[in-house]
Amino acid sequence: MGRRKNGTGGVSHRKDGRWEGRVVIGYDEKGLPKTKNVLAKTKGECLKKLKALKESLEIEEKPKYGKNMTFGEWIDFWFREFCSPQLKDTTKQTYGYRIYQQIIPNVGHIPLAELKTNDLQAFYAHLKTDGRLIRRETNGTSLSDAHIRAIHAHCNAALNKAVEEGLIVSNPASDCKLPPKHHGEVKVLTHEEMHRMLVQAKAEGLFELFFLDLSTGLRRGELLGLQWDDVDFRKKNLHVRRQVNRVDGKLAVNTPKTKRSARPVPLSDFTLYVLAEYKKSSSGKWIFPSPVNPDNPREPSSVRKRLSDILERAGCKHVRFHDLRHTFATMALENGIDIKTLAEILGHNTVATTINTYTHSTAEMQAAAAQKIDRAIAGVEAAEEEPTDTADKPSEEAPAFVPTEGKYRKRGTGYVKQLSANCWQGRYTPRVDGKRVSYNVYGATEAECEAKLAEKIKEVKAELGRM
Repeated sequence: MGRRKNGTGGVSHRKDGRWEGRVVIGYDEKGLPKTKNVLAKTKGECLKKLKALKESLEIEEKPKYGKNMTFGEWIDFWFREFCSPQLKDTTKQTYGYRIYQQIIPNVGHIPLAELKTNDLQAFYAHLKTDGRLIRRETNGTSLSDAHIRAIHAHCNAALNKAVEEGLIVSNPASDCKLPPKHHGEVKVLTHEEMHRMLVQAKAEGLFELFFLDLSTGLRRGELLGLQWDDVDFRKKNLHVRRQVNRVDGKLAVNTPKTKRSARPVPLSDFTLYVLAEYKKSSSGKWIFPSPVNPDNPREPSSVRKRLSDILERAGCKHVRFHDLRHTFATMALENGIDIKTLAEILGHNTVATTINTYTHSTAEMQAAAAQKIDRAIAGVEAAEEEPTDTADKPSEEAPAFVPTEGKYRKRGTGYVKQLSANCWQGRYTPRVDGKRVSYNVYGATEAECEAKLAEKIKEVKAELGRM
């Protein structure tokens, strides 16, 4: 496909549904383009606005770019002008981190016109061996293959735009050899682990939150973004309309991740019953409000921490919050839900995403289907074959799981821990003038320490009340 002529501009369809027209109106002292844009609801309207903009500006023929422009200067401009306006805040943060912390410090100094495939290939090799910037002590020094492929995607997109703008003749990133594309191992909870986790969650007042996630496969942000108006008890479904996450350190409520993420999700009769009973004790609009301020949704990081604690107390293996989504999807496949339906429930953009993510589960299903076909051909009834895998089946004689009680303290009561055989420490850390201040007490026994801590909290609250 041919390149647009200088000064003709172009239009693109934004993720928010609007059309954007953008045209280069000149260049700064470094040779970086300066642009103006127009927005419209339809492509036709956008083209008309863009034409009027060009006529009003009397755009002249585009001059050549400055010879001293580096790849770092170009990818910075590409990100700010062409890429960033179409991204959600959380995605913008992720892209910005890769560009300004990884790409520009390593290859940003190379003149754009002189950037070669070997430069990028050497950069990717460095990332593979020594590219990690944080948590190097625990996670090692190398970046994952997926992270390297994502960094390449940014370089490739920026260089494609440079070709389109006539800055370079060809894209040096197009010939790079990349690490293989593969999905990490999907970790899921067994049926017994799910049971123990939910029993423990019920004891800690979080049964409905984790049960609903296991029943629907919602992303964490989608789950916490649910409001009671999103649940349709008559049609037996809920609608994903928003997500909750942290952006620049602040709690934010945004639209879902993609267009397909805004979706209806079917609910079983039992899930509807659980929600109906839970709603009786709810008074706000959020299904899972913040325990500190019911007018706000729950903090995403807090439910991640609570899940970790609950799994540990329930004797389950450690899984991420996102693995509850994987657990739901695996159960759905095991119970006969087809891939297309599952992709719609999960909000995946394509069925291929679902297949690639759950290759292991679909492979097991295919193997089971092959065995059934063989038995049918051989005239053997399925009932004659005894199941061999009983690892996930709890023994009928196994005692019922009893949740661990008393581990989670209420907010504002501090905490107590044992320092030695005859020494317990109690700590209370209220926020004073925006900063945490610690108050410690000590006792020879846990009961003595708890009593001292309660008295100390009472004193501190009284003192703070007089300030």
